[in-house]
Amino acid sequence: MSAVLAALGRGTLAAARAAGQSALVLGRTLRAAPRMNRRELLRAFGHFGWESLGICLWVAVVIGVMVVVQSGLYANRFGARMALGWASGFAVTWEFGPLLLGVVLAARVGARNAAELAVLKAGGQLEGLSGISLDPYPVLLAPRWVAITASTGMLASVTLLVAVCMEVVSAWASLGVPPRVFTGSMADALGWQDVLGGTTKALFFGAAVATVSTAVGLRASGGARGVGLAAASAVVRSSFAIFGLDLLLTPVLAAGLSR
Repeated sequence: MSAVLAALGRGTLAAARAAGQSALVLGRTLRAAPRMNRRELLRAFGHFGWESLGICLWVAVVIGVMVVVQSGLYANRFGARMALGWASGFAVTWEFGPLLLGVVLAARVGARNAAELAVLKAGGQLEGLSGISLDPYPVLLAPRWVAITASTGMLASVTLLVAVCMEVVSAWASLGVPPRVFTGSMADALGWQDVLGGTTKALFFGAAVATVSTAVGLRASGGARGVGLAAASAVVRSSFAIFGLDLLLTPVLAAGLSR
């Protein structure tokens, strides 16, 4: 029992330290954002946003087909084919779309950001900036944070749109539901609040990925091994943050947007 309690205590302390480090990074980043380097911001948009478009489109295709297939099983069983459009659209916009997109971007963007910052720290470049009286936050870190967060919101809009289009095609091809019936059911039950809720979730997930991966990259040590550990840790911690935020944001957004 004592070993279990000791392990639980160590895990709790580690989680508290990680949360504190992430909060400190977030605060310094937001304070430096008005002074950030605009050229680095544009480069980061291309590096983390544009280069992630391809994988986001694949995620949209998979989500659209998967949700229709799963929803179709219950729609056929309970004779609710007329509600298939609403059920599938709601699942994509509110839950599966933002959540899976956030996890995929945590694996791609979060790991990439953490690894690159770990390399810069191991090579002494971050200390070099401080040595010539340049703050790394407005020069390098704030542009990355803003680009990752904003890119996630933009990519979420594209992903949700493509996923809904794939739902229409999949419902017609696999279940024989006419596109007009599917989109009519979706238009009758879904509103702008649902789309806004999913996009808002994605923005928070992007901010979590940017904050956690930056904090992990800045703490990396140990050369090449430390870079690998930073990338892996960024994925795991970002995923935990995304699932925690999803649990908190869902009831809050549902209550706020339903008014």
